[in-house]
Amino acid sequence: MKPPLRFVFGLHVHQPVGNFDYVMADHVRDVYRPIIERASAAGFLPLTLHVSGPLLEWLEHHDSAWLEMIGKLAAEGRLELLLAGFDEPILASLPRPDRLEQIGRMREYLQRRFGVQATGLWLTERVWQPELAADLAEAGVEYALVDDRHFLVSGFRAEELHRPHHTESDGRRVGLLAIDERLRYLIPFRPPEETADYLRQLRSHGHGLAVLADDREKFGGWPGTKDWVYGSGWLDTFLKVMDRLRAEGEIELSTGQDAFRKVPSGGLAYLGTASYREMEKWSLPPTAQRELTQLEEQLGPKKLAASASFVRGGHWHHFLVKYAESNRMHKMMVALSTLSRRRGDPPEARRAIGRAQCNDAYWHGVFGGLYLPHLRNAIWRQLAIAERVLRQGEALACEELDLDYDGVPELWVHSSEFSAVISPHRGGAVEMLTRFNDLTNLADVLTRRRESYHELPKDETHGHGDRKGGTQSIHDIEKASRLTALPPVDAEPRAMLVERLLDAHLSASDYAAGNYKPVRSWAAVAMGTSVAVNKDAVTIVLQGHDLEKRLTFDRAGSVAVAYAWNASGHTNAVFAPELSLSREVALRVQPDADVWRSNITTVARSERGFEETVQGVSVTPRWPVSLGGGALELGGG
Repeated sequence: MKPPLRFVFGLHVHQPVGNFDYVMADHVRDVYRPIIERASAAGFLPLTLHVSGPLLEWLEHHDSAWLEMIGKLAAEGRLELLLAGFDEPILASLPRPDRLEQIGRMREYLQRRFGVQATGLWLTERVWQPELAADLAEAGVEYALVDDRHFLVSGFRAEELHRPHHTESDGRRVGLLAIDERLRYLIPFRPPEETADYLRQLRSHGHGLAVLADDREKFGGWPGTKDWVYGSGWLDTFLKVMDRLRAEGEIELSTGQDAFRKVPSGGLAYLGTASYREMEKWSLPPTAQRELTQLEEQLGPKKLAASASFVRGGHWHHFLVKYAESNRMHKMMVALSTLSRRRGDPPEARRAIGRAQCNDAYWHGVFGGLYLPHLRNAIWRQLAIAERVLRQGEALACEELDLDYDGVPELWVHSSEFSAVISPHRGGAVEMLTRFNDLTNLADVLTRRRESYHELPKDETHGHGDRKGGTQSIHDIEKASRLTALPPVDAEPRAMLVERLLDAHLSASDYAAGNYKPVRSWAAVAMGTSVAVNKDAVTIVLQGHDLEKRLTFDRAGSVAVAYAWNASGHTNAVFAPELSLSREVALRVQPDADVWRSNITTVARSERGFEETVQGVSVTPRWPVSLGGGALELGGG
């Protein structure tokens, strides 16, 4: 008699820093509670569960009863709780000391709150880099959950992955459990008998392990899944089918920890940089995304599966190249983390930096929150809290450094009351301006871009969930959703104080829609720079291509700008500095000028389809070029 197949049923539960209370409450009520309660009532245990730190902290204040329930199950050995970075960071994106701190914070919380000594790790967004192994081992991690795709793109075959493996870096070893992609698409999108057939098949072929670990949103949080999982009876049927398989000796429910310790090892594995299939595609530039999609369609499912080692997308860090806004957040987080460690890590600053490492606002796909202003604002708010603590009592100062790691220097102006970043090589644009009294980055505005899904042709081919008897997965919905018209895009990156000459006959509506070509633009001009600092002000003079731009910051972060330009030969034009702002701010211009204002609206795809989102406001004074100069002041408010 073959022993039963060990079946690990794992769930990941997360809400990001800065998400709305009502979203948290709705998900706990409609998604997170029901499946645990029904699984427990049906005896479908043990389970493996990861709950992220931001959600744990919310639950402590809003639904501690649910925490007590999972704590009781964990104490009884019927639930394994997993480690991760507490604030749900992409571990590979953090400095090494911060990785250890994040995992240590989660370990300490689980021990203090539930009395649990956790050893397994949920790898956020399954983003793996080889050097993580040593850091995970240092943090006391016994095994980590990764996708089977991580193995497949490294040359392994699917039939080799139903066992634990081991990897190492710097001579430190950690275990790996491969999440089965087929199970991720079967559960809950296909009738339960199809899952049962697959598990029987695995056992009949002599395999000892099957691992599912996935977002719990698929059990009621994604479109259509609540009706399918609960209304149609999918969950009740699934629990009965699994109970029958256990009674027949086909499967044995297992925690990841038990499976890792008791199923014979598959040996050594070295995995390259990887994430799940869709994440790798989303990280690519739009043209590359379209080309990869076309190649996948030409190959078809069978050839694509056989070519997993060779046909794949990019890696998570490319989001920091693709989106300058993401890179600014990330590099400011790294800079402040380094500053904090130099200054003895004040607890309030250290905790804020941890929260600013929450992954969601740093990337974009069907999931990811870069296009959601409230999530980006939450990151900038935490960074502002940290910097406010770290700069207590500081005088005005200006540093020149390559803050965003792009090979050219920025100017970082700061005091005990504000922080600003100016890029001389991008026309002297102000790319960050945060006053610590309101903890808002006024330059936190997303540039309107052409995303690959804006232009993809209609594709009638559907995936796993479109067949008779099932429901659509989130990726089937992604493939099916299409726009009927292209949204506006920006020809140049948005920031505060991007100067242009515009045709005097250009209309406000065409300007707002991006339907224009500037007579002249300084957006990409490398400006010569001089800086003067005294106790009351920092003055930065930028010069280049017939423009002088003088920025004066006072201690509170108010900024005055004086312009002098030479626009000979362009008499039928206006000088127009654009300020892309996260909210309205008091603005004075001199001499008086017509000021255009319009919302900056993006169109992005999410799990709910296409969404229009106001990212901020564009404010553009317009002076006749004949004046040769002008000035503005950006105050508070």
